[in-house]
Amino acid sequence: MNTQRGAAALLVAALLAVGVLLALLVTDIARVAAARTNASTAADAAALVAAPLTFSAFGSRTDPVQAAADLARANGAELVECHCLVDRSWDVRVVVAVVAIDVDLLVVPDRRVEAAAAAEFRPVLLGSG
Repeated sequence: MNTQRGAAALLVAALLAVGVLLALLVTDIARVAAARTNASTAADAAALVAAPLTFSAFGSRTDPVQAAADLARANGAELVECHCLVDRSWDVRVVVAVVAIDVDLLVVPDRRVEAAAAAEFRPVLLGSG
């Protein structure tokens, strides 16, 4: 009878350990999903802030890359890349920002989540009222 109690206790302990491991895995998955959402938001914001700053016809002195990096950082991300060249022309331009967030995980190795976003800017709309 004692061996059955011991076996049952071992089974309960093993099931408890598996349950805890599954809960930690679910937590890791949720952390990665949240980081993806945050990275996407940060990339959108970085591209949107940089796009109008690429138009220098009015003499703007604000660096679009620095503005994108500052906004990405404010959203908990790091600006990895920004295709945002300053242009004095009235041509339509597209800015692309790529950001990354490092995610600390509990069970699996830590990950780096990246997201990219593009924003189009049409300087001609400034004068159209």
